[in-house]
Amino acid sequence: MSLIEQIDKKRLPQHVAIIMDGNGRWAKARGKDRSYGHQEGVVSVRKVVEAATAVGLKYLTMYTFSTENWNRPEAEVQALMSLLVAAIHRETPDLMKNNVRLMAIGNLDRLPADAYATLQDCIAQTSANTGVTLILALSYSARWEITEAVKRLAKEAVEKKINPNDITEAVVSDHLTTKGIPDPDLLIRTGGEQRVSNFLLWQLSYAEFFFTDVYWPDFREEELYGAILYYQQRERRFGKTSEQLIL
Repeated sequence: MSLIEQIDKKRLPQHVAIIMDGNGRWAKARGKDRSYGHQEGVVSVRKVVEAATAVGLKYLTMYTFSTENWNRPEAEVQALMSLLVAAIHRETPDLMKNNVRLMAIGNLDRLPADAYATLQDCIAQTSANTGVTLILALSYSARWEITEAVKRLAKEAVEKKINPNDITEAVVSDHLTTKGIPDPDLLIRTGGEQRVSNFLLWQLSYAEFFFTDVYWPDFREEELYGAILYYQQRERRFGKTSEQLIL
């Protein structure tokens, strides 16, 4: 029985988030430039999105470019931005064919004009699609996101639009970039590291974590299905006891 056939479609994670790590190390191990790893990583993105569609996931968030990544060598940043533009141009027809809706979160104003325009065009083209919602975290930082939410809430309080005593967890969530998107049930990180790297710190509060040594360019359909099977073996208690879940 294949891995996808072992998955219980009634117990799928509603939202899977992925930290795509290991592109550079994968390329280095093959005597190639880091950019080669990023290019092959785009293939993994396509394969994983197709696998998410096949299994029936609703939301898939990919940590594409962090705020900290702006500190990488300028040549690598420029190469990544060029790759982003080319990839979105190339993949938009397939997103349409597979009924995938594209969204993006992060400080998008920092993106180069061509990358921003290409991204927004694809978001507009796919906005009516009803399959998997693919969310790219671009120029994203969880601390930046939370700080911006605090600023907006403080401004609303000063302007008497909100009473500080009325600020609940739900209100905070509505001021984040992920407003309207369910929190991830499963976080996957490739490349052998075991940290969240400033990614969705608020939203990952009760996510199950799946770490793998597989570098992102080698992470394809079967790896995603294996992570989902791992998730389905977990007992999600949300602070309760196992006995309470039975009642």
